[in-house]
Amino acid sequence: MPSLFDPVSRTPGPQSPAAPDEDTLRLARQVFQCVRAGDVAALQPLLDRGLPPNLRNENGDTLLMLAAYHGWVDVTRALLLAGADPELANDRGQTPLVGAAFKGFTGIVRVLLDHGAQVDGHGPDGRTALMTAAMFNRLDVIEFLLERGARADLRDATGLSAAEAARRMGADDAAERLAQG
Repeated sequence: MPSLFDPVSRTPGPQSPAAPDEDTLRLARQVFQCVRAGDVAALQPLLDRGLPPNLRNENGDTLLMLAAYHGWVDVTRALLLAGADPELANDRGQTPLVGAAFKGFTGIVRVLLDHGAQVDGHGPDGRTALMTAAMFNRLDVIEFLLERGARADLRDATGLSAAEAARRMGADDAAERLAQG
């Protein structure tokens, strides 16, 4: 997996015999900042020249996770077209789809699903994008995920369904919508 660092130990990974030099680290910081700012014009030439689209930062966040979390549709699409894996989770087990659902970015959710993200994918906690959208009362995302086949009957690692998680978070509109089936 292309990475500057091994995601577990934060030591140089098996593909690099030594720690990256300062110029490499500076470039990596610039790339991540470019993605956070939504600067597809600066990112695309780097992708075209072979920038690994699954590059991760010190938290295990991929470029795609950051683009999705910040709501940058064009950057998200460019990364996916360059081969970014929509299922790569960060160190907390969160996928880009879950991040987009949390933020309420229906456009990002659409692009991710159109490029292979699993509608009911989840990390070790079992929390799907639908559960996350429900917890934060993201009704547009809930509707879209249901239209794309998300299962409201799934349960997370603690045994909660999306409707139950919404109720616990006080997201009454989401809980009501999910109770309707």
